[in-house]
Amino acid sequence: MTRHFLEIDDVAPAELASILQFASTPHRRVLDGHGVALVMGLPSARTRNSTEMAVVDLGGHPVAMSGAELGIDSRETAEDVARTLAQYHRVLCARLPDHGVLVRMAAAIDEAGLDVPVVNLLSDQGHPVQALADLLTLAGVAGGIASLAGSRVAWVGDANNVAMSLGLAAVGVGLHVVVASPEGYRFSQGDLARIDRYAAAAGMGGTVSQADHPADAVGGAIAVCTDVWVSMGQEREREARLAAFEPFRVDGSLLDAAGDGVVLLHCLPAHRGEEVTDEVLEDRRSRVWAQAANRRVAMRGLLTWLVEEAR
Repeated sequence: MTRHFLEIDDVAPAELASILQFASTPHRRVLDGHGVALVMGLPSARTRNSTEMAVVDLGGHPVAMSGAELGIDSRETAEDVARTLAQYHRVLCARLPDHGVLVRMAAAIDEAGLDVPVVNLLSDQGHPVQALADLLTLAGVAGGIASLAGSRVAWVGDANNVAMSLGLAAVGVGLHVVVASPEGYRFSQGDLARIDRYAAAAGMGGTVSQADHPADAVGGAIAVCTDVWVSMGQEREREARLAAFEPFRVDGSLLDAAGDGVVLLHCLPAHRGEEVTDEVLEDRRSRVWAQAANRRVAMRGLLTWLVEEAR
């Protein structure tokens, strides 16, 4: 059966460890002679560049195309697009605003009996490859993936799609995540239950909890993570979001409150002066550029696992 990667919990915790191991070891040309489709239905800088270069690293040929170019569900159904691209490519990667479209594309490929994994490069529900890169970045701080178990990570801001994927990935390696968000922008009980199920499957004691104030989340954390307050598609909510998140800005004093050894993570792009200050983005504690570089490393590990080991 073809294995897709639409969210972290599409893989078992042991498989997550394998993906991270592949990412952490010298890569091989496992895609030699193969194409990889990159469907870019949303603007992209890090995602497109890191994925294209990862495919090249593995010997493959990336083919990027825009959502408008394909006309998904206007010119052609998502199912027909997926089945067509699967005739040419070993893997289909897509960055789309509607997670449901990714699910439909994966189902169409399964129904056609084609061995072509679908990878979520970002949707409104998750950003799992970013979460892989985050774990690799945190491992660089802690001295390895195994050293992360029992450590604390703070997420300050919107409990959004990026936070969801990070929460799942974090408990998969035994991390404790404390999420500080304003009322109305927190994980739902369903979200927390899903994360708890993955934590139980991992059996490493990882947890995700929620806090009302940033100061309650950051104490003792090895990393403070944040993301934009207004994501793509939320522009009409901008004024309300800016007002709600004003007390959740990550600045130097908040990093100081976390204690010695803390680092800053931000998946970028950053809205400087909103969710994060210039001061901390350029601070010695910032790891945002290493985090961006690890997107390429993470994708190499994921693609290697999908074409060589996933069953």
